[in-house]
Amino acid sequence: MSTKRILIVEDMEMNRKIVRIVLKAKGYEVLEAVDAEEALRMLQAGLPDLILMDIALPGISGEELTRQIKANSEWSHIPVIALTAAAMKGDQEQFRAAGCDDYISKPVDTHLLVDMVGNYLS
Repeated sequence: MSTKRILIVEDMEMNRKIVRIVLKAKGYEVLEAVDAEEALRMLQAGLPDLILMDIALPGISGEELTRQIKANSEWSHIPVIALTAAAMKGDQEQFRAAGCDDYISKPVDTHLLVDMVGNYLS
C-alpha cells in the first residue's frame, strides 16, 4: 500500500505543526502550504489524496481556493476538509456550498481529525 499524501493549507505555523505531528505519526505523508498560491503550485506538482483547508487564509480565502479546486476536473475528486475557527450556525452549509466535503472546528480535536482523515482515505 502506498503512503497517502495529505496537503495542509494553513497560514498558522502552530496549527500546521499539530496536524503534521499527528498525521505523520499515523504514517501519512504531509505536504504544507501557507496560502492559496503555494497550495495551487503544490497541486500542479503532484496530487495529494486529501486536503485540509484553513478557511481564513491571507489573500485568496480557503473557501475560494476550494471552489477553484472543485472546478478543476483534475483536482475535483480530492476530498477537502475545512479547518475553521468559524463554527457558527450556517457555516457548515456555506463550506459545503464552496465544495468542502467536511469540516473540523479549531482548536482541532486530533482524535476526530485522525478518524475523519482515515474515513476519507479508506
